[in-house]
Amino acid sequence: MPSTTSSTAPTKPGLLPLSLLLVLALFSMVGPAATDLYLPAFPEMALDLGVEASGVQLTLTAFLLGMGAGQLFFGAVSDKYGRVRPLLAGLSVFLLASILAATAPTLEVLVAARLLQGLSASSGIVISRAIVSDRVSGAAAVRVFSVLMTIVGVAPAVAPLAGSLVSAAAGWRGVLWVVAGLAVVMLLGMLLVVRESHPAEKRRRGALLGGLGEAAKHPRFMGYALLGGSNFGVLMGVISASPFVYQSMMGFSPQVYGMFFGMNALGMMASGIVSSKLAVRVPARRTLGVAVAVMLGVSLLMLVFVLTGLPAVALAPCLFLLVSSMGFVMGNTTGLAIAEVRHVAGSGSAWMGGIQFGVGALVSVLVGLGGELSALPLAIVLAGSSFVGLCAFAATRPRKAAVSAPDSPPVPADATTPA
Repeated sequence: MPSTTSSTAPTKPGLLPLSLLLVLALFSMVGPAATDLYLPAFPEMALDLGVEASGVQLTLTAFLLGMGAGQLFFGAVSDKYGRVRPLLAGLSVFLLASILAATAPTLEVLVAARLLQGLSASSGIVISRAIVSDRVSGAAAVRVFSVLMTIVGVAPAVAPLAGSLVSAAAGWRGVLWVVAGLAVVMLLGMLLVVRESHPAEKRRRGALLGGLGEAAKHPRFMGYALLGGSNFGVLMGVISASPFVYQSMMGFSPQVYGMFFGMNALGMMASGIVSSKLAVRVPARRTLGVAVAVMLGVSLLMLVFVLTGLPAVALAPCLFLLVSSMGFVMGNTTGLAIAEVRHVAGSGSAWMGGIQFGVGALVSVLVGLGGELSALPLAIVLAGSSFVGLCAFAATRPRKAAVSAPDSPPVPADATTPA
């Protein structure tokens, strides 16, 4: 079992081992991947279990609710009891819940298993962000968060394609067994690589959930958290509406739709990589401000296209630019937010994750109000979310007395992060 002391923490600030980075990336990926990996298998699940499509949809709703609530719980627990023990407990339960889901005989058991999956899988997402905050700071933290948040954003985009391939070969239970296999890999990676990064002397005293209240007292942190939530809302809006936008409205085949989806995902990955490189030269707030402004401009342009009745294909470049811009927002927002509440990093990470999944669940419902023949609800939601994001960013402006303090301290020359 990994040590629960701080003796194994690195002695060089700003240095993050590649092995740890890969494991944390896996923690960040599996939750969102498990959300969308089995979507293509919904019809087969409904037929096999003898239920309506709405019943199968409950399994996704249960998982999302579990992810949101679980992050609030595990984030606060990790501030009080350290990172390793809550992570070990969460991933162990995630493995058991994944096995239960893959073997579920009825819909009721499957819904319960998915709820438990969401609750437990959230431990990896929220605690991975807290571990980064414990180990690195400043521009180095922004670089790491850029990589992790890009993975969180890309995973839901590519998961349905991977899920369709697995489902065709092994059925819907095969897809859920893949999730169980990922749970095994996560647990092994945690045992072999992760060490305690939050020593006892730095842990929060008092009420278990008191860290959530402490983090909420910081207006700039809550502004960044709201910005992260609005950005995630844009992403989930695009993901939720893209099947009917590309296929029903643009008339593309499922194969061409997959190609466009892949291009958007590659755009986000590329911008995330560029953002991580810029972090050592350009202040994070400057990069973030430009990206937020671009997202609002593109979303408003998309709304104009829809209102003026231009051909639906005109929306394709807008969606590409919108998704690509997110790579510049995710990591910078997370790095700046956690820097505001480093003393309760787990609780801060919990707020960010809870807000993101709450907004994502709401947006996925709103964008479908227009059916398959209107992109107006999508355009309104994207423009509204982008506007909220810009307002949230404006609310994080440093007070005059603190303007001289850089948001992204320079990284020592010998302390680069392999991102």
